[in-house]
Amino acid sequence: MNVTTTITGTTARVTPYGEIDFDALPSLHAAVDRLPPLVTLLLWDLGHTPFTDVAGLRLVFGHAPESSPHRRTAVTRLHDQPLHLLLLAVDLFPAAYDISRLVPDTPAGLMGPRP
Repeated sequence: MNVTTTITGTTARVTPYGEIDFDALPSLHAAVDRLPPLVTLLLWDLGHTPFTDVAGLRLVFGHAPESSPHRRTAVTRLHDQPLHLLLLAVDLFPAAYDISRLVPDTPAGLMGPRP
């Protein structure tokens, strides 16, 4: 899986290209592990991710590394299937999947249109 990372101030935008499944997780975790400690917002830009399975849920709802316990996570540009999976998980397990911490934290200007 190809992944690009752009850091602006204290925000890191991580953009995966392709489907997120168990096999894609190592490269995505590596991208997060390489982020400097000054990053306080991890923004998953899923505009190039047409499909994800439960691995995508684990990725965006996972705990922050011990080196950055105060890092928030947000998602942007969800395609229909990942959005449907997210909403289904929230509906079935609201205590485990709190969507309010993912979407409202997305900074203004970073929610651009899909290419």
